[in-house]
Amino acid sequence: MINQQLLQPESIAIIGGSNDITKPGGKVLKNLLDHHFKGKLYVVNPKETKVQGLECYHDARDLPSIDLGILAIPARLCPESVKVLAETKNTKAFIIFSAGFHEESQEGARLEQEIVETVNKTGGCLIGPNCIGVMTPYHTSVFTTPIPELVPDGVDFISGSGATAVFIMEYAITNGLKFSSVFSVGNSAQIGVEEVLEYLDMHFDPLQSSKIKLLYIESIEKPDKLLKHASSLIRKGCRIAAIKAGTSAAGSRAATSHTGALASSDTAVDALLRKAGIVRCYSRQELATVGGIFTHPPLPGNRMAIITHAGGPAVMLTDALSNNGIEIPPLESPELLSKLYPGSSVANPIDFLATGTATQLAEIIDYCENRFEQIDAMAVIFGSPGLFEVYDVYKVLDEKMRSCRKPIFPILTSIINVKKEIEYFISLGHVNFPEEVVFGNALTKVYNTPPPAAPPTILKIDIDRIREVIDRASAGYLLPQAVQELLDASGIPRAKEIVAQNMDEALKAAQIIGFPLVMKVIGPIHKTDVGGVALNISDIEHVKENFVKLISIEDAVGVLFQPMLYGTELFIGANWEPKFGHLILCGIGGVLIETLKDFSTALAPLNHDEAVSMILNLKTYSLFKGVRGQEGINESIFTNILLRVSSLLQAAPEIREMDLNPLLGNSKSITTVDARIRIEK
Repeated sequence: MINQQLLQPESIAIIGGSNDITKPGGKVLKNLLDHHFKGKLYVVNPKETKVQGLECYHDARDLPSIDLGILAIPARLCPESVKVLAETKNTKAFIIFSAGFHEESQEGARLEQEIVETVNKTGGCLIGPNCIGVMTPYHTSVFTTPIPELVPDGVDFISGSGATAVFIMEYAITNGLKFSSVFSVGNSAQIGVEEVLEYLDMHFDPLQSSKIKLLYIESIEKPDKLLKHASSLIRKGCRIAAIKAGTSAAGSRAATSHTGALASSDTAVDALLRKAGIVRCYSRQELATVGGIFTHPPLPGNRMAIITHAGGPAVMLTDALSNNGIEIPPLESPELLSKLYPGSSVANPIDFLATGTATQLAEIIDYCENRFEQIDAMAVIFGSPGLFEVYDVYKVLDEKMRSCRKPIFPILTSIINVKKEIEYFISLGHVNFPEEVVFGNALTKVYNTPPPAAPPTILKIDIDRIREVIDRASAGYLLPQAVQELLDASGIPRAKEIVAQNMDEALKAAQIIGFPLVMKVIGPIHKTDVGGVALNISDIEHVKENFVKLISIEDAVGVLFQPMLYGTELFIGANWEPKFGHLILCGIGGVLIETLKDFSTALAPLNHDEAVSMILNLKTYSLFKGVRGQEGINESIFTNILLRVSSLLQAAPEIREMDLNPLLGNSKSITTVDARIRIEK
């Protein structure tokens, strides 16, 4: 676990410190000296007597007691150095820059494990190996630049990649974002992104701690821990955004269900971040921009005024916002228009032309703040063609951002023409958003990300009966009878079903079910693909004819009889994702699921609001309301079925794949017509 020796060390020893500042051991020492580390600094290097003005030790055994050990030596030498420091120098914190561990070879993995065992045995903490280091307001223990301004109310930034951390900081610092701490966890041998987040949660102080967390994640090893502590921090008033890289590397799967084919590791990641309330980003620019947006109060509503002196950027920002749920309401004020130059417009975007002045900008902002009640926030686009200085404009913007109740977002686009003015504006404590579309997309993501999910809604179902079915079943796809029992025990409505394995049973089944009816082959995985479904059977002769055809299909073990039902085809599915648990999917059903790919996902267990949101987020949601005279679908019943599936999965974690496809829905009922469930013991 992270400790005070890592965050606020009183002494640091650099094993492998160097006079060569192009090497990690030299650069980290220079960074510590340049940024005035207030504790004691020690250097170990057998080849030097003095390093950057400091006396140099030839052997770590000669050091006094040390809080933090930084290793910049070959991987093969690291275990012994850690052992010496941990066991003889009371060192409780380690940062290992060195590469050559589990990311490289089995021998490297062995060395890494040896280090972890030593650190764990002595109650210490380890960052790395294969990382760039750690920065807090007390020390800059990294071998890279830039070094951001480190202040308590800055951003806590945790990254699984050192190089990516550098690139994200470069973009963020340029635009004025400040940092509180930076953790590059590298191989995460002992402490990964999840453990850092856990520490920030467990030690959160509402008066002192940063309320903004940015994450760059390459691998989520502990989803439960990430969900728990991210949700907790957000409920305490924090705001969190994350990039999860490697979205295209979700390996191929031998999925035998529609749900399995649709689900993926990245689908599960998306559902996890959404459940936690984390804003998901996909680029360095987007993550840094969201971090900047987090420095403003949350939007009080979704109605934005765009104030600009340039038409093109305003149009592009309007598109980015309005296409993703932020309204740009029309405005009208002859009085305001009279205060602007001829040719200006207050319709929204409010365009006060390239010749617009600081005084005019102040007037416009005052109208948006005090007179336009249909406005919740403002975005101000102001660059320059380079003809004159614009300090006065940025001073007005600074004053209004401090005094207005409604959030104002500055989009200062002329990063060359008025570079000095923008630097001045940033020096006043602001963050600039230089690219309007990046800002617009980021703002809508922030606005549309739901809060952390409430506790799950677990409905009353017959758990004893469910466990009896699961416990007696063999691994693999359950027989139809077992599936029916699970659905009945869970309260999931299903069509009446009878299985026939010979002609006599088929004729009896037809008489019991009644006409019209449906006949489906049992055995083949995808019935439609093999011609294994016969619809709208209306007499005995067609029963005989279709039974012979269906039972002759390869792998057929029987024929299922059901009443012919009508309604819109829907589907609900579940898929087990390693580490994440059950992923629930729903959408419009039938044979077009994988073609349309219109489905919603959420991690089980669901609460009522999550189930409702899954339905609302479907692109085909209008079908639930009914379109062009077509009957709609009962949302309340579909929500209830989603919650019953979630409750079933809690009672039977052995379920690995589950398809209810199709369900037939109308305004009065929803009935499961076909279901498949695969379990693993």
